[in-house]
Amino acid sequence: MVKVLFVCMGNICRSPTAEGVFTQMVKQARLSEQIYIDSAGTHDYNLGKPPDSRSQAAARRRGIDLSGLRARQVIQADLIEFDYVLAMDKYNYQILLAINPPEHKLHLFLDFAPELNTREVPDPYEGGNCGFEHVLDLVQAASRGLLAEIRQRLNDEIGR
Repeated sequence: MVKVLFVCMGNICRSPTAEGVFTQMVKQARLSEQIYIDSAGTHDYNLGKPPDSRSQAAARRRGIDLSGLRARQVIQADLIEFDYVLAMDKYNYQILLAINPPEHKLHLFLDFAPELNTREVPDPYEGGNCGFEHVLDLVQAASRGLLAEIRQRLNDEIGR
């Protein structure tokens, strides 16, 4: 099983959105038995809280339900357990790097969507509703790239 962890600061906007989008894509690809997905925050501001209502509303408009997700803080064991630890921005990437994960596991999430010509998913929390839609656009593009890489990885493992 391949394990994927999405990480932002508070785990109420970007990372649960990524978890929801990627979960939907994995289900549609019929790979739910082979890919485990979770999200977490680098900070403990929102422990146990559901995703921001604006994140939920934007995702719901695209047929994605985030209502069952709850915020949690990333722990060092996550960096060992998960195969992909995907930071939404450079700030959170640096925090994760300081926890000392195996380097091959830690990535900026948007590195899986090089066609976007940006490496960071902006935090929509302080902005208007259009920021949440933009996050969804970015996350969907990166999710497609990530799923393609994981499919290749799974195929390579089957071929061995």
